[in-house]
Amino acid sequence: MTPTVGVLALQGDVREHIAALDEVGARGVLVRRPAELAAVDGIVIPGGESTTMSRLLELLELLDPLRAQLAQGLPAYGSCAGMILLASTVLDTRPDAHHLDALDITVRRNAFGRQVQSFETDLELSGIAGGPMRAVFIRAPWVEETGEGVEILARVPNGPAAGRVVAVRQGQVLATSFHPEVTGDRRVHRHFVEMITRSA
Repeated sequence: MTPTVGVLALQGDVREHIAALDEVGARGVLVRRPAELAAVDGIVIPGGESTTMSRLLELLELLDPLRAQLAQGLPAYGSCAGMILLASTVLDTRPDAHHLDALDITVRRNAFGRQVQSFETDLELSGIAGGPMRAVFIRAPWVEETGEGVEILARVPNGPAAGRVVAVRQGQVLATSFHPEVTGDRRVHRHFVEMITRSA
């Protein structure tokens, strides 16, 4: 089975996620409409600007259908802004911003600081073999709190943010603060596609 995986194509690294999905044996497709969302086996929510993405979800009448699909068990992966949108609680965001309540986590938006404080580090990811992964953080969030049933997959190993949670999974929903689509390391995307295949 070749799963069809949608990439929410509102903003951000859409093309890079499509390429990564295609490389690991999935069929990556763009999602901008409710009908396109209804046709996928899983959804990737890429990085970008989370408050802008939340407004576009509402304008394009995707917010409620996406929430409903996630509540029904649609597998999802969010990177950076995608993690923010999937969270149940978001700190340091606009009061009118929407989120999807798919992960029982509290996320702090732009937690690592502004664009100039973007950085890279090597992370060990629980459940993903092959040794440390190079992780690129760009105005990234971190997870301040996790609810019951949320598995912590990675923490920042050193520096001022040492110990901060930057990758989590709860059921069929996976999220990272960092951008694996930009490094050429396809292990996170492969892991997500395997999640979809197992859920099917």
